[in-house]
Amino acid sequence: MTAQKFLPGRLDVRAFATAGASIHGELPVAQLSRLSLSLHTQATDQPPPAVTWSATGEARKRQVGGPEPWIHLQASVVAPLTCQRCLQRADEPLDVDRWFRFVGSEELAAELDEQSDDDVLVESRVFDLLALIEDELLLTMPMVPMHDQCPAAPRHAQASVAHLDADPVAPKRQPFAALAALKTGRLPKEEGDD
Repeated sequence: MTAQKFLPGRLDVRAFATAGASIHGELPVAQLSRLSLSLHTQATDQPPPAVTWSATGEARKRQVGGPEPWIHLQASVVAPLTCQRCLQRADEPLDVDRWFRFVGSEELAAELDEQSDDDVLVESRVFDLLALIEDELLLTMPMVPMHDQCPAAPRHAQASVAHLDADPVAPKRQPFAALAALKTGRLPKEEGDD
């Protein structure tokens, strides 16, 4: 008997779990369009990152009915994101290590998802494991990527410093001077008033 070949883009979930099979691979981030949109776009001499992933199936016994398919998914990549403080590249490790329980219908998946902490998905004979990998990596991505310590001053801070350096003798504007003058009954003179 020959071993069944399981394809990650068209995975028969039940057969994969029943066989206790494992598959793994490396996937260029460029093939994950939604994840690619979130990456830092400045040109770099570093090669584009690749996602390393593996999946293992398991058929777990239930009290009622036949065994239930589960898949253990692991995936990782060091994603070049854009630091929101300095706008430079910030390499962020994204890691997934989760079990997924598969059931027969959307209704049952929704019901079980509310009742338990398990990640519940609908069983399929053509399940797209690569789309699940991309979904899970997107969920692990930080909302606001930032360096712990930026390698350079933030660009907006550099612009502010440049603006202040442009006219060092300009008088500082004091926004509450007019309010203080109203309390004392004297209005401050505006520039150009004599």
